[in-house]
Amino acid sequence: MPSAVELARRWWVRGRRIGSVERAGKFIDDVGFALLFPAPKPIAPSLWEAVADEDDEPFGSGMGENEQRVWTWKDELPRRGLAWYGAYLGGRGSFLSPALLAALYPGDGELDDHERLDLSPAAHEIAAALAVEPLSSATLRQLLGDKNRYQRAIGELQKNLLVTTAGVQESSNGWPAALLTLTCEQFDVGGGTDHRAAAAQYLDTMLTATPTELARAFRWSSAQARAVLGELADTGHAVADGNRYRPS
Repeated sequence: MPSAVELARRWWVRGRRIGSVERAGKFIDDVGFALLFPAPKPIAPSLWEAVADEDDEPFGSGMGENEQRVWTWKDELPRRGLAWYGAYLGGRGSFLSPALLAALYPGDGELDDHERLDLSPAAHEIAAALAVEPLSSATLRQLLGDKNRYQRAIGELQKNLLVTTAGVQESSNGWPAALLTLTCEQFDVGGGTDHRAAAAQYLDTMLTATPTELARAFRWSSAQARAVLGELADTGHAVADGNRYRPS
């Protein structure tokens, strides 16, 4: 198992802090995937930990400068095409690098990709609406007429990597609403999945992993994750130690 020091170094927790959206994009490009804020268990690096001081806790004193910074970047990074954002890793707000997104994206990169996936009617309705134009979260909630139905549907779409944020839209109540768009409109996706590349990125970032951990992260079956890790080991791109794998 990697030490806390090794993970901190790999996850940019130590060293120069991130102070710009451009460097935040380089961070996500390097680690491949990251949470917006850290989870109770270290399931992935987080943008917050790469921005704030090592001992800081998010929202320890309310919405401070660092909280405002990463909260703004969650919409700005995908708007600039620097990182995909949505509820993905563990159902939490997550970033994926463009390269990892392309390796995981399940469709052909077309506006009707959602039609070939088993989604709820509400999720299909949202995807069809976004195929026409980007829409704010407030507009989509009104379209469905039910906040809970909207939350479940947008969660489905983000778990399948079909939808991302693309900036914000100002609203009359003073709080900007996230502007949502189809992933294929914002990023170059649809060239076919590359699960070996995705698994290699996961090992490179986590430093070690079991098939169960990989399957949970990328929503694969345990059998699929085990097979992909086995392929990496067989081709010399990973080393197996029992049920655990690490980069070669």
